[in-house]
Amino acid sequence: MELILWRHADAEDGADDMARELTAKGEMQAQAMAKWLRARLPAKFALVASPAARAQQTAAALSASIETEASLAPGASAAAIVRAAEKRKGLVIIVGHQPDLGRAAAHLLGTKGECRIEKGALWWFEDDKVRAVMSPDLL
Repeated sequence: MELILWRHADAEDGADDMARELTAKGEMQAQAMAKWLRARLPAKFALVASPAARAQQTAAALSASIETEASLAPGASAAAIVRAAEKRKGLVIIVGHQPDLGRAAAHLLGTKGECRIEKGALWWFEDDKVRAVMSPDLL
């Protein structure tokens, strides 16, 4: 399985968690990471995002068709994230939330707990190894 776990970029504070949108900084982070990804992605991939506004906006920066998966909403289990990826073929990009993605990363690494994934950053897994870890701060 080839899987990219992409945490949503910086988002505004707000009482309605699902409606929180990206900040100006978050929009820049998402665009920078999307540019980095576009230079490395194969022609075909699946882009799957949480229904939360900030995840949808982060995914939209890639300018590709987005599949919304309700099971990826904040609080998703590592198992739900892996299942969402396994339902698709080829490279799958999951845009979601922390600590959910961090727990999925730890699961894929065969460890317990969670990995820290910064806002706007991604972890790229290929089979049983980490291909890349990238933060928008490095771009």
